[in-house]
Amino acid sequence: MEPAGAYGARKAGSVAFDPVAFFTHPRTILRLMSWVFSMVVFSCIVNEGYINIGSERLLCVFNNNADACNFGVTVGVACFLGSIFFLILDIYFPSISSVKDRRRAVLLDLVFSGLASFLWFVGFCFLANQWQATSPDELPLSQGSDAARATIAFCFFSVLTWAVLTLSALRRFLTGSNTNLFTWQHLDPPAGSARATPYPIANGATIVTTNPYQAPPFH
Repeated sequence: MEPAGAYGARKAGSVAFDPVAFFTHPRTILRLMSWVFSMVVFSCIVNEGYINIGSERLLCVFNNNADACNFGVTVGVACFLGSIFFLILDIYFPSISSVKDRRRAVLLDLVFSGLASFLWFVGFCFLANQWQATSPDELPLSQGSDAARATIAFCFFSVLTWAVLTLSALRRFLTGSNTNLFTWQHLDPPAGSARATPYPIANGATIVTTNPYQAPPFH
């Protein structure tokens, strides 16, 4: 049987949403950065990642390999939508009272973040390799070269942000009974809220402690 406070279940709804604290939390900042990086990647490919040389057929700037452009767009759009989904989940997470539902949410975050970081790493290596194999003759007047370099750079940045999110989700999954996993809230009560507990001693005096788990002194 899981403890009542696992993943903050017994604290559900007890703390009001604080927009400032939420949007300044490091995890939220990482999600927003991942969202922006994903948008930059697929936008660069869609807008300038294809060129037209003497025909109506559009060619991918990455060594004329359509798979490279398709991979970048697919991963970028998926992570763009995933970032939005988990930002919304972060906001509503405190209102989830079920321990099992919270555990599933944390596990989903861990799996998605790990998969995203792996796909971005594969995409970075793939696109960098295809760009290196692209000859200058295939890009007249360096068409799409800036977009290609920006795509590769932001793929690398995405690897870093999603890797950190993966480690954060793993830590929260392993220590779910101690911290509120998705938001700015902390489950441990503040020090000032502890109740003072007096303990009598032999000479009639008392000892006052604010630790509710401290045992009375030996006589």
